[in-house]
Amino acid sequence: MATMEDIAKRLGVSKGTVSKAFNGAPDISATLRKTILETAVELGYTRARRGAVRTLCVFIENMAYAGPEDFGWDIITGFRQMAEPAGYEVRVVDLTEETQKSIPYEEYMLQEGCLGALFLGMTLNDPWRRDLHTSHTPAVLYDNLIQPNPTVATLGMDNNEAIGQAVAALQAMGHRKVGYLSSALGSHIYRVRYKSFFNALRQNGLPDDPVLAGTSFFSSETLDAHLPRLLDQGVTAILCSSDLLAHTVMIRCQELGLRIPQDLSIMGFDDLPFCAHTAPPLSTIRQDRLQIGKSGFYALSSLLNQVPISSFLLHARLVLRGSTGPAPEAPPGGKVRAPA
Repeated sequence: MATMEDIAKRLGVSKGTVSKAFNGAPDISATLRKTILETAVELGYTRARRGAVRTLCVFIENMAYAGPEDFGWDIITGFRQMAEPAGYEVRVVDLTEETQKSIPYEEYMLQEGCLGALFLGMTLNDPWRRDLHTSHTPAVLYDNLIQPNPTVATLGMDNNEAIGQAVAALQAMGHRKVGYLSSALGSHIYRVRYKSFFNALRQNGLPDDPVLAGTSFFSSETLDAHLPRLLDQGVTAILCSSDLLAHTVMIRCQELGLRIPQDLSIMGFDDLPFCAHTAPPLSTIRQDRLQIGKSGFYALSSLLNQVPISSFLLHARLVLRGSTGPAPEAPPGGKVRAPA
């Protein structure tokens, strides 16, 4: 393992100078600090190995976390509930593309004195994703995947199991043609859920034609193009990749005159707090976000102790409410139609 002495020897400076660079001392120039951080990363030095500080970062983007009604709130709370009693300081950082472009991941972690990180909301195009393929500073990615790196782990729900349960439940209600609507497949998890949906259709002996799914970055395209297309194909149930999308789809269907669930069943994913209060209450796949946060700490703690875990998956729970019910009898032509 590289030491500060190794870094100092490589650059021909004192160990004290290296220490000052790590701690942001004002008498070290920005150029020298950058050189020292880059050399530290090159030699494989990490504060996690040295145990110099006890700060953990939660990097968050593309995810609300300001209040209890937001998806990220409980995840961060659960992480803190485990990390802080164990003696760690938890720093929540709003991660921007500008930050990622301005400094590599490991240099940032060394500069800020962070041992490891939990990432929430990372996309497939984030600049730091490339860094994480070869980084040595422990990181846990929620709903994202980096392979093969023994210092990076994946955290999430077992989406294959969860969506399999949802499709099986709809089939048990008599639904024989199930559709799927999703946000654009620009993230790892939306791709996983998309594939899991079609796997579930095949496992349950249901039609698995790709035209039964619609994906779009824009909700307007989902509502104006994909939803009517699915209804025209005669689907009697629609599974959505998120609760927010499912609620939007349910409102549009009601505007079209469809009764939920008598004419069409709708199901979401996540079980956000509002789901129990929609009209009708939204059936969904529940993610226990508090447990996700706690598990995030378990996973990161394992990596910090040089246990090279790969994936940490939790069981999800299917929550059936008023938005799903028995399949309607197929009208002439097999299409779901609004009542006259």
